[in-house]
Amino acid sequence: MTENRPAMPQTGRHNLDPHLDRYAARTAGMTASEIRALFAVASRPEVVSLAGGMPNLAALPLDTLSAQVGEIIAEEGLVALQYGSAHGVPALRDQICEIMALEGIKAHPDDVVVTVGSQMGLDMVTRLFCDPGDVVIAEGPSYVGALGSFSAYQANVVHVAMDENGLVPEGLREALRQAEKAGQRVKFLYTIPNFHNPAGVTLSVERRPEIVEICREHGVLIIEDNPYGLLGFDGQAYPALRSLDPDNVVYLGSFSKTFASGLRVGWVLAPHAVREKLVLAAESATLCPPTFNQMIVSRYLATHDWKGQIKKFRENYRERRDAMLSALQQYLPPGCSWTNPDGGFYVWVTVPEGVDTKAMLPRAVTARVAYASGTGFYADGFGSRQMRLSYCYPTPERIREGVRRLAAVLESEMDLSRTFGSVKARTIPGPETPSPDTV
Repeated sequence: MTENRPAMPQTGRHNLDPHLDRYAARTAGMTASEIRALFAVASRPEVVSLAGGMPNLAALPLDTLSAQVGEIIAEEGLVALQYGSAHGVPALRDQICEIMALEGIKAHPDDVVVTVGSQMGLDMVTRLFCDPGDVVIAEGPSYVGALGSFSAYQANVVHVAMDENGLVPEGLREALRQAEKAGQRVKFLYTIPNFHNPAGVTLSVERRPEIVEICREHGVLIIEDNPYGLLGFDGQAYPALRSLDPDNVVYLGSFSKTFASGLRVGWVLAPHAVREKLVLAAESATLCPPTFNQMIVSRYLATHDWKGQIKKFRENYRERRDAMLSALQQYLPPGCSWTNPDGGFYVWVTVPEGVDTKAMLPRAVTARVAYASGTGFYADGFGSRQMRLSYCYPTPERIREGVRRLAAVLESEMDLSRTFGSVKARTIPGPETPSPDTV
């Protein structure tokens, strides 16, 4: 031991993080995704990224918004730039209730808690309800950011299958029966009923009451995550699960997909008793959501034709969806299949046996196209034959070119599999941390 330097344990291994032994046990599930690792490469202009869920904001009225931001500073700057309530700006909570009414929700502004994006709301709900070892039921696949939160609080995720009509009720019943038989505590069902991320499917209107009733029978809370609900290409707004059972559904909403993701304004609508605890959790997490950002959203909703703006977004995304589906049909080799979304941002693709989309991803980026591999959307290592393709951000021309490049990589992988046989890739169970290119 040299002077002023502690001796290193003679284990033959060198730990680069001197704080490793100090971390909480729950940090063990915090792992980076392959998309995050490749983000710097995939974001280069020559790479067509079909990986990210970034909204296309080109249709926003930036001149009008710029003027409104100046007005807020000039007229209400001393309020906008000050601390606020953890509950959220009252005017915005009133407007949020008007928005949710489009989906049949009858809500009181007092039961709305404004959050720093709906991800914060999801994290707080998990924090309030989940102890280590508790079970969360989620669709398979499921949103990677949700899986990250569940893992961080050491909850165990049980996936339930979906089909073209969304979550399968009998699969949910069986998962709950098995959990009860094993003596496990199921805390809630986490579901994205509309234009699912990543699967792109929508829970049918006929199944919604059945799903609600199953959860009520088993005493299981429902967490309804609905960032895409107003982005249906035919303009239809589906009835929210919350509208069917207000006392047993916590609803998560966001302005990230229908206005501006960078403002990070979302909300939670919860039963009254849960609302009280959410406000306390919000105070401990952020003290208060940014008042300025909330006032920008509120002024936009009060002075702009926000419904007309959402219609423009829907038309924009429908054009891109059509370009992607056409390109998939034209270029992808036989044996591939994909979902046909009626709204939202994503198509879920299944590739032939013998192809591992996670292993293929670096080679795809070398061919100047990126996607999100399926394993990141499962908590149990599944998804190696799936990939999520996002059509929301690139132009239709870039989408077609990206799919063409992806098809060439996929053909090459299939040739290798036919020549040498498929090789089972090593999978590490557990969700993968979201990044700006995967949310």
